Amino acid sequence: MKTYLVTGAAGFIASNIVDQLLTQNAKVIGLDNLSTGFQENLDAIESHPNSQNFQFIKGDIRDLETCQKACKNVDYVLHLAALGSVPRSMEMPLLYDENNITGTLNMLIAAKDNKAKRFIFSSSSSVYGDTLVLPKTETMNPLPKSPYAISKITGEYYCKIFNESYGLPTIIFRYFNVFGPRQNPKSQYAAVIPKFITSFLENTSPTIFGDGEQTRDFTFVKNVVLANIKACEMDLTHCGKAINMGCGARISVNDLAANIKKITQSTAPIDYKPPRAGDVKDSLADIVRSQEWLGLTNPTQLTEGLDITIKWYKKKQQ
Repeated sequence: MKTYLVTGAAGFIASNIVDQLLTQNAKVIGLDNLSTGFQENLDAIESHPNSQNFQFIKGDIRDLETCQKACKNVDYVLHLAALGSVPRSMEMPLLYDENNITGTLNMLIAAKDNKAKRFIFSSSSSVYGDTLVLPKTETMNPLPKSPYAISKITGEYYCKIFNESYGLPTIIFRYFNVFGPRQNPKSQYAAVIPKFITSFLENTSPTIFGDGEQTRDFTFVKNVVLANIKACEMDLTHCGKAINMGCGARISVNDLAANIKKITQSTAPIDYKPPRAGDVKDSLADIVRSQEWLGLTNPTQLTEGLDITIKWYKKKQQ
């Protein structure tokens, strides 16, 4: 039985990955300090039919000894533990450096020392910055605009070094606005889709920063889950490189809000506020690498993903 270590296991994306790995009857170790993850996500994992294959370690990736312990006898490391949110990183850059850069380096060292077969790193489309060229291709020069984006591109460079110089096969995913069940809508830094859904379901006004004409490539969490698992068996010739995780389609924030408002049958108006520092104007993924290298030729699109996600939040409110 293969053993997977999933860091940030109590988080939105990682807990969905753990669920799928358990469904495939894998052995899974989850590592999380619960600073941003949720106990209810762990509770959901514990109710899985194969929950006996899951072991949870409460610990912090900023502690190298904890990382070494978690990586012992592990085949694959799926590293998702990180602090998210561009706006929050503008306020607390040092905290992002400690968690996202030092924490990632600790995990790479531990994975190397324990001879892991593969290290999968969750990066972000924010590393591209505000380039006018669309779609964003993995060969473009990074132009980070925030401490969060800097922390992610630094993690990418470390992954490249560990692949080339230390012999640890690494894969880098650049996520484009991931959404889906279990995403936290309550934080002031929460992603736009869960905030829109919960606001409209409660018939209260959601906030749009700027004029709402900024565009995004929204990526359903199921696509990210499949990519992470497939990457563990991907051809070694592609290791050390970045892969976009998007759908190759974009929508304005205004149109997104209008769609969710219609589905939820809300009458609440939208509250517009000034743009936030660090946010990019437009984002769109080139998905050729994910199609050719991972075989992800039929990703779940925005409309279907929204339907699944809204139903999940409705059920959660009952």
